[in-house]
Amino acid sequence: MKMQYDLNLSRIYELVINSNPCYAFLLEGNSLIQQKLVIAHVYGHSDFFKNNSRFSRTSRDMIETMSINSNKIKEYGFRYGQEKVENLLDAVLAIQEHIDPHYHIKGINSQEKKNKITTPYDDLWELDNGRKEEKEQEKPGNTKKIPPQPEKDMLKFIMEHAPKLEDWERDVIGIVRQEMFYFWPQIETKIMNEGWAVYWHLKIMRELPLNEDEAIEFAKMHAGIILPSKFSLNPYFVGFKIYEDLAKKEGEEKIFEVRKLENDISFIRNYLTEDLIEELDLYLYEKQGQNWVVTEKKPEKIRQNIVSRLANFNFPYIVVEDGDYNQNGELYLKHCYEDRELDIKYLEKTLPYVYRLWGKKVHLETVLDDKKVLFSYNGNTCSRSLI
Repeated sequence: MKMQYDLNLSRIYELVINSNPCYAFLLEGNSLIQQKLVIAHVYGHSDFFKNNSRFSRTSRDMIETMSINSNKIKEYGFRYGQEKVENLLDAVLAIQEHIDPHYHIKGINSQEKKNKITTPYDDLWELDNGRKEEKEQEKPGNTKKIPPQPEKDMLKFIMEHAPKLEDWERDVIGIVRQEMFYFWPQIETKIMNEGWAVYWHLKIMRELPLNEDEAIEFAKMHAGIILPSKFSLNPYFVGFKIYEDLAKKEGEEKIFEVRKLENDISFIRNYLTEDLIEELDLYLYEKQGQNWVVTEKKPEKIRQNIVSRLANFNFPYIVVEDGDYNQNGELYLKHCYEDRELDIKYLEKTLPYVYRLWGKKVHLETVLDDKKVLFSYNGNTCSRSLI
């Protein structure tokens, strides 16, 4: 962000951190009216962080936590070598989005089920069931599969089961995973959060006693923020227009309710109306030959396409199928294909990073041209074969 600003590619430099209190920064080079706009915009973000339900489990002490984590990684650099630590971080960051954001909820449900006691003898039944499971696993041909069910939290699985990782390496994976949980609510509410900040910076700035020059400068900056893009969805623009439309139809009480309860998927599905889609001139397009052409203008199709791209927040849904594939400790991953193929160049660049973490051969099952394909990396070369 700083580099883009310094190269004059961006006119506004805004940095806000979800903590308690909420920290934000102003750039000395901004004009006074730019500072006022940033402050007003940040108030919107701060309110969203504090009140949206997706942030209810967010650590509000992340500044201190990240400072501790930073010192840990510096210490590992001194102890094990900076290059070794950097290479590990490169590998972990290559797959950092592959966590299970609902891990905490599942953990609670599992614990509640475990702790549910209906009779004084339930604990004895649990012991008996445990012995039965052990006997079943001891039978010839019965082996305990790891993981028992497909595991979405790849970072957690690698951290706990990779055979060759040292303790400090597991700690680094845990640090990245912990910070990803912190950022995940921001990923799943990007449109809502930015739209909310724009809605309130506009309202606040209009109530300030601006002179003519300031009013013109603000109008230009605001127009630049919500400028629709020809090639992608501008979250500031779309989120703002949905809140504005809701406030006109149902009043501001409704937008406070929406801000509290929704995420981007439900926000778009429930409140991006056909009239709004037409007003915002949204459409689907694709490249045909050398030209880009509009392929769809039906509101329902457009809304569904946006929602589908927000599923898993546009990251491929990949699970760990087997941590002992071929009974040789190899890692078998599976892409849960939903009519969108993986970027093969990205895949082939990422598998070596997974190999670096796992320490043995890794495989990834996916679909190409309606056929199941298995990509494998053995430490030297990446190969593919039909399944």
